[in-house]
Amino acid sequence: MTIEVLRIGQRVVRDDRVTTHVALVSRAFGASKIFMNEINPEIKDTVSKVNRSWGSNFEVEYIEDWRKVLKSKKKESVKIVHLTMYGENINDVAEKLSKEKDILVVVGAEKVPRDVYESADYNVAVGSQPHSEISALAIVLDRIQKGRQFDVKYDNARLEIVPTKKGKQVVTKTD
Repeated sequence: MTIEVLRIGQRVVRDDRVTTHVALVSRAFGASKIFMNEINPEIKDTVSKVNRSWGSNFEVEYIEDWRKVLKSKKKESVKIVHLTMYGENINDVAEKLSKEKDILVVVGAEKVPRDVYESADYNVAVGSQPHSEISALAIVLDRIQKGRQFDVKYDNARLEIVPTKKGKQVVTKTD
């Protein structure tokens, strides 16, 4: 399964941290790429630094027009999963999503245009209360992959956490 994320919009300044966290959660929870507008180039730098230290080939791709990405992915038969509190409950669609081959998860920042709802194969809600798009993304990615994303080990990681009951243990790998 290939999972990519499309971040639509960003409220200038206010969302720099949120968009960074959307990218980091996408990476940590098994997506291979995030598409987003180039609002703040530091976001791409942050993700690149995380990749160098902790491993992964996760990509940040800057785009001009998110509609072109949606249209292109639809032509490639990628399933579009739009996160919205107005959609079907994640509990009702998680099993179907976990069987899809290729997925593009759409995460909005501001009011999402109607055509996103209409072009989505799945409009998915994590609860029906206002909440963070970061938490919704994490939950959906986890449900799609049934926790398997946490078993992934990156050959190119320089740092690796060793799970411990108490304290912190980080191993630094040498070439």
